[in-house]
Amino acid sequence: MKIDRSFVSRGIIDYENLNIVETIITLAHKLGVDVTAEGVETEEQLALLRNLNCEYGQGYFFSHPLDSSQAAELIMTNPQW
Repeated sequence: MKIDRSFVSRGIIDYENLNIVETIITLAHKLGVDVTAEGVETEEQLALLRNLNCEYGQGYFFSHPLDSSQAAELIMTNPQW
């Protein structure tokens, strides 16, 4: 399940967004699926998402957009977020 970047990139520190993000993660886990947060741009966002047990993240914090060969290289050199 994905968390839309609109909840993350605006800053999930905002109480309302934090509640929505936490609810999405809880729902996904109750359904037995992993969660990917889109729009991760800061270390603070990443730390909070990890704290909420979000399994995956994507966004400019990790890399700018890449073609398939560059993405494969990035994954092989840094397989975990």
